[in-house]
Amino acid sequence: MMFDLSKKTKICIEKVKGVPGYVCRKIWKVGRDDPRRVIHAFKVGFSLTLVSLLYLLEPLFKGVGKNAIWAVMTVVVVLEFTAGATICKGLNRGFGTLLAASLAFLFELIAREYGQVFRAFLIGASVFLIGTATTFLRFFPRIKKNYDYGVLIFLLTFNLITVSSYRADDILKLAHGRISTIAIGCGVCILMSLFIFPNWSGEDLHYSTVSKIEGLAKAIEACVDKYFKDDETDIEIDETQEDPIYKNYKAVLDSKSTDETLAHHSSWEPRHSLHCYKFPGKQYVKVGAVLRHFGYSIVALHGSLQTEIRTPRSVRMLFKDPCIRLASEVTKTLNVLAASIRTRRHCSPEILTEHLQSALQDLNHALKSQPRLFLGPDGPNNTSKMLALVAATGRQRSESPLARKSTESPSFSKGTPTGAEKRVLRPTLSKLAITSLEFSEALPFAAFAALLVELVARLDIVIEEVEELGRVACFKEYKHENDVILDVPRPSREINITTPAGAE
Repeated sequence: MMFDLSKKTKICIEKVKGVPGYVCRKIWKVGRDDPRRVIHAFKVGFSLTLVSLLYLLEPLFKGVGKNAIWAVMTVVVVLEFTAGATICKGLNRGFGTLLAASLAFLFELIAREYGQVFRAFLIGASVFLIGTATTFLRFFPRIKKNYDYGVLIFLLTFNLITVSSYRADDILKLAHGRISTIAIGCGVCILMSLFIFPNWSGEDLHYSTVSKIEGLAKAIEACVDKYFKDDETDIEIDETQEDPIYKNYKAVLDSKSTDETLAHHSSWEPRHSLHCYKFPGKQYVKVGAVLRHFGYSIVALHGSLQTEIRTPRSVRMLFKDPCIRLASEVTKTLNVLAASIRTRRHCSPEILTEHLQSALQDLNHALKSQPRLFLGPDGPNNTSKMLALVAATGRQRSESPLARKSTESPSFSKGTPTGAEKRVLRPTLSKLAITSLEFSEALPFAAFAALLVELVARLDIVIEEVEELGRVACFKEYKHENDVILDVPRPSREINITTPAGAE
C-alpha cells in the first residue's frame, strides 16, 4: 500500500515538473503560428497603459475624474485583432454613447420642469419605452448585422445616465464625462489599430481564400492517391486522430460565418492599398460560397474511400492513369486560381480549360474501352438475370430458420421483424445481393469517376467567380512568366525578350 502511494506521488511530481515546459511550448507554438498575435498583445497592453494615465497623473485625473474607468473599459472591449473590427466597434460605441447621452439629457430637461414626482414617472416610462423599442430594433437583420453593438451600447448608456440622473445634481456633467472618456478610449484604439502594425480584415479574408483553395487542391490529390494505392489493406477510420484529408477541406466547410464577418469588418476599413481600390468583400464571400459548394463533392469523394464494397485493385488499375491525370489537372487549376488571387493578377483562360478538356476525353475513352464492367455481357438485357437473382434471394429468405419460425408463429406474421431477425436478413438482402451482380465490382469506381467529373463541372463555377473577383478587385492583367517586356526610351518601342524558364 505504501509502495503504491509513493509511486503515485512520484508520477504526480513528474507531471507537475513537466507543466512549465508544456506551457512554454504551447505559448511558443501560438506565437510562432501567427506572430501578429504577439504584436497585438503588446498593442493592447500599451493602450491600457496610456488610458490608465488618466488615473495615475494628477492633472488628468482632476480634469476627467472617476469617469476615467470608462476609458479603460472601452479599450478592453473595443481594441480587436483587426483594424476593421476595431473601427466598427469603436464607432458603434462612440455614436451609441453620444446619442444615448443626448436623449437622456433631453428627457432630463423636460422632467425637471414638472417636479420630482413627474420626473420619476417620466424616467420609468422612458426606460420602458426605449428598452422595448431598442430591443425590438435589434431583430431587424440589417441592424443586427451592422449596428448591433452600437444599439446595445445605446441602451446601456441611456439607462445608466437616465437612472443616475435622478440622484445626481448635474446630468450635463455626468453625460459630458461619460462621452469624453469613451471618446478617449475609442480614439486610442482606432489610432493604435490603424498606425501601429495594422492588421486588416480584408487581407485576412484575401489570404484565407487562397489557403482554402490550396487546401481543396491538397484534399483532391490525397483522395486520388489513396484510392489508387497499391496495397489491398482495408481502410479503417481512426477516430483517435483527425484525418489529414479532412483537415484540408474542413476550413472551407466551416468558413461561412468567418467570411461574412471579415467582409463586414473590411467594409469599415479605409482604403489603404496603393491604388485606393474599394475592397470587394461581397465578392470574396461569393467565392467562399462556391468553394463550399465545390467542397461538398470532395466530401463525397473522401467518403468513397471508406465504402463497404470496394472495386478490386485489378479493375482500379485499368483507370488509374486517366483518373490521376484528371485529378492532377483539377488540382493544378485550383493552384493556378490560388496563385492568381495571392498575386492579384489575372490568369490565362487557356491554362484553365485546355488541359482539363483533354483529361476528360482520356477518362471518357478509358471508360468506353471497358463496357462489360458497367453493362455486363448482355448490355441492357440483364432484366431477366436481375429477376432471377431476386427470386433466388426470396427462396433463400423463405428457407432460413427465422423465416420458417415466422410462418409458424402468428406473432411474427402480423408485426414488424424483431431486431435479431433484421440482423440476419439484412446482409442477405443487401450486401449479398449487391455482390452477386455482374457489374458490382465496378459500381464503387463508377461513383468515384462520377465524382471526379462532378468536380470538373463545379470547377467551372469557381473559375467564373474568381475571374469576377479579379475584375471587381482590379487585378493586374495576365503576363506570361517567361516574357519580360522592357521599355527602351530611344527606339520608342517594346522589345520582347524571352528568357529561359525559371530565370530571374
